[in-house]
Amino acid sequence: MSGSKKKLQNRTGTSRAAVKKSASALPLPKDLLLKMLDLMVKSRVLEERLIKIYKAGEAYFWIGGPGEEAFGVPLGLLVNKGRGHDHDYLHLHYRGSPTLVAMGMPIIDSIRIMMNRATDTSTGGRNFSNHFCYPEWNVVPVSSPIEVQYSQAIGTAWAQHRERSKGITIVTGGDAGTAEGDFASCLVWSSRKGHELPILITVQNNFWGISTAYEGQHGETSIADRARAFNIESAVINGNDPVECYFRLQEAFAYIRKNRKPYFIEARLSRLYGHSSASGANRIDEFDCIKSFSEYLKKSGVIRDGDVESLFARYESEAREAQESVRHEPAPEASDIWKHVYANNENADWRKF
Repeated sequence: MSGSKKKLQNRTGTSRAAVKKSASALPLPKDLLLKMLDLMVKSRVLEERLIKIYKAGEAYFWIGGPGEEAFGVPLGLLVNKGRGHDHDYLHLHYRGSPTLVAMGMPIIDSIRIMMNRATDTSTGGRNFSNHFCYPEWNVVPVSSPIEVQYSQAIGTAWAQHRERSKGITIVTGGDAGTAEGDFASCLVWSSRKGHELPILITVQNNFWGISTAYEGQHGETSIADRARAFNIESAVINGNDPVECYFRLQEAFAYIRKNRKPYFIEARLSRLYGHSSASGANRIDEFDCIKSFSEYLKKSGVIRDGDVESLFARYESEAREAQESVRHEPAPEASDIWKHVYANNENADWRKF
């Protein structure tokens, strides 16, 4: 193993102190710990099924979030889900599947996107995998251009600020994309004195930008250091520890809801299957948050031997059945390309103006 890889694993590894906790000193209610494990496994199985679909030649491209479950699941559980400014807006990037799974997204929804089916409610089968859109949950469409969600998030946060609503805006992205101007714009516009915005700015730092390593690309010690220049409260957290993520996200949510000001979180975590199918989508030897969390729960007496394996088997069966079902669903038709371009399905075909 290379020196840089060892450093990466040391930075993202879960604290061994947490594993020593006993069942009588659980940091969170047992039911919540079990729910987080269940959703983390469900998300991992979904992503691994999507990779299998791609490698079987039933899809064109895969990009997703295996390795980010310990951060994404607590985020999804803490969101005030609903529609309108009094609920939370989410501007996710393409590794947001754990968050959507935690919010209640069915496995089959993601498989429909992956297999480009007309039944896909997010894109009508016309976009990449994990490009979700749920208007009923304030989940803004995931965009393919890197990091544009940071500038888009300014809009919903400003609307919530202007209307003095109860909701907040949440935006997620990767470490390499912080070099984009949209990210800097988000820091500027969210922190203007007297007009601070109720926004949670997060960076999931997996220490890779496609095939470029983090080291040598950043002059700052931590990406979260950038927030200090704008007087934005910030934290660097272990994104591979779901318990730590739950508490730190809970603190950030409470701060923003009370003060109506921005908060910045840098979550350091793993990227278990590379950048995307463009880099092979093969398993990489990095820290596995599900394996670590499962070991902790076993030592704490919360689960027994075989429980995790049963979860994997149950969700693998569900995902495989969903794939079989979606295989027989229709693909988009050429005439459908003009749909959903303008509000209320107004004509978008220039030939029919």
